[in-house]
Amino acid sequence: MTRTRHALRCRAVWTATVLVVAVLLVAAVGSLSAGPSAADPPNMMPLPPPVAGAIDRAVPPPPIPRLRTIPPRARADGFDHRALELRESILPSPTGDPMFDRWPADLDSRAPGDVIATRDVTAAAGPVVTVPLRSATLIEFRSTDAVGAPIFGTATLLVPRRTARAPTPMLVNNLPIDSLGAACTPGHTLAHGFSIATGITDLIPPTTQLALHEGYAVLVPDHQGPRMAYAEPVLAGHVILDAVRAALHVRPELLRRSRIAMTGYSGGAIATHGAAKLLGEYAPELTDRVVGAGLGGVPADFRMLVGSMNANLATGLFHAATLGIARERPEILALANRPARWLASSPLKNVCVIPEAVAGGTFLPMQLLSSDPDPFRSPTAERIYRLTAMADRASVIPLLIYHGTHEWWIPAAGARALYREQCALGAVMAYREVFGEHISAALLGFPVALDWLDRRLRGEPAVDECRR
Repeated sequence: MTRTRHALRCRAVWTATVLVVAVLLVAAVGSLSAGPSAADPPNMMPLPPPVAGAIDRAVPPPPIPRLRTIPPRARADGFDHRALELRESILPSPTGDPMFDRWPADLDSRAPGDVIATRDVTAAAGPVVTVPLRSATLIEFRSTDAVGAPIFGTATLLVPRRTARAPTPMLVNNLPIDSLGAACTPGHTLAHGFSIATGITDLIPPTTQLALHEGYAVLVPDHQGPRMAYAEPVLAGHVILDAVRAALHVRPELLRRSRIAMTGYSGGAIATHGAAKLLGEYAPELTDRVVGAGLGGVPADFRMLVGSMNANLATGLFHAATLGIARERPEILALANRPARWLASSPLKNVCVIPEAVAGGTFLPMQLLSSDPDPFRSPTAERIYRLTAMADRASVIPLLIYHGTHEWWIPAAGARALYREQCALGAVMAYREVFGEHISAALLGFPVALDWLDRRLRGEPAVDECRR
């Protein structure tokens, strides 16, 4: 009975929230149309302060549980107890598998890349990849979060039954996880088989399958980390590089002299972008082993994405990415108003990419979920733009960037700017634009990327296409 009353109360709160937000949205649009910021795109305009305040007054605070002790996954220096309770409430629910859920107690004593545990998952992974496997190993390892604290990570090392001649090349395939739930990772699918949480991008384009068919080992990192920090590139870069370290420890006889390449599209490109820029400082011992990286449809400029993804059909993914970054950088939570906290701590915190994309049908502007009337120009936003761009870091490995010419949600201008940025910093670069928008460009561009990566893995040096 108590549970029923709680459910009814939550439903009433949500109904009231939706009605209030709808009314205030109409009012806000009317105010914005006559405001002094008419030069701004409508989806980037600030809310009038009275509207922002009225939203918080109209919606009750969510029931964030009080905790005597903050769990290890939610701890962070510089935040009070109540802020960390909020952080814990927005983190993903456990999967039921200890290798994805359990926070090891000895992380402080381990070095990045140290192997914590392994599990043979060949039986479950075989039907997923559809290529005969010699082995599939789920690896748990020590890594580092976005602010330098120890965490654990997971990745799956796939070895085909027919390997290329020694040394066996290894492709690190950073899939576009783009999800909030802990069961949405490729590692969970490879360990447990297909489920409703399996992302179609785990299978299409068939990058993993084709690489295995060529006889390459394939490493698939769960690069969003244990907090499922979707779109946070520093965290993702650390997890990827530590996954490589761990894989080399697990299979030294196979990979001791292997060339290594990385690839990723969309959310996977965010992760690959982070790994490429962090390689020289975070894992310098791998510099001579990693021969190149391919980035497709890369969201390289988060400031640009505000204008292209907020309050349109992409807004569901935009909100999910914001929550993902907030999980890793809790200072963002100070900008979340009461409706935002309800959403972030609700079952929506466990959804995968398809429900996120469908949520774009709400066209919900981020401004209605912020305590700051102008969140995109707040000091916190400016700091996040800077940290995620990593614009002062040069890749120490050759990069291929490919992008759809007709992109509207992730404009090609961002990829072109990244290319120019890295050329100016002295990186070895190549750039290709393909016909289409985000989805079609993924299909049309990945053969270009695979050919470029295959040449690097066969030992051909990359041609620097920068005009210096």
